[in-house]
Amino acid sequence: MQKLDLPPIWLLGLLAVAYVLHSVVPGLGFGVIWMRGLGVLLAGVGLAIMLAAIWEFIRARTSIIPRQKPTTFLRRGIYRYTRNPIYLGDVLVLAGAILWLDVLPGLILIPLFILLINNRFILGEEAMLRELYGEDYEDWAKKVRRWL
Repeated sequence: MQKLDLPPIWLLGLLAVAYVLHSVVPGLGFGVIWMRGLGVLLAGVGLAIMLAAIWEFIRARTSIIPRQKPTTFLRRGIYRYTRNPIYLGDVLVLAGAILWLDVLPGLILIPLFILLINNRFILGEEAMLRELYGEDYEDWAKKVRRWL
């Protein structure tokens, strides 16, 4: 079961919930056409942020898999602006999909996803980085916010 407990699986699950809400309760949206465009924009920005973060993992030759011990402490590139760019990108993709689907009740999925990711992944990852990199991590965490 641990193999299924990964952020992309949670994101796909909540995207599916948003789609089901859209299908089951149509008409409970914003009803404005420009929301679809905003949704596409948010999802696109989210994907770009994720790609920038993935690029840093590739450059550093370290694992991108949550809960695995990193071999390098990433602080350059997108990591100068956010400590969790992939999770931030996930949130933007989810928000973008909800806006594109025009499903107002789906907005509750955004704070739910943030809470879930924070508790299941971020807190443990931060503890691991604190243990591995000590003062370097603490200094970086004081300068760079968890999300934005």
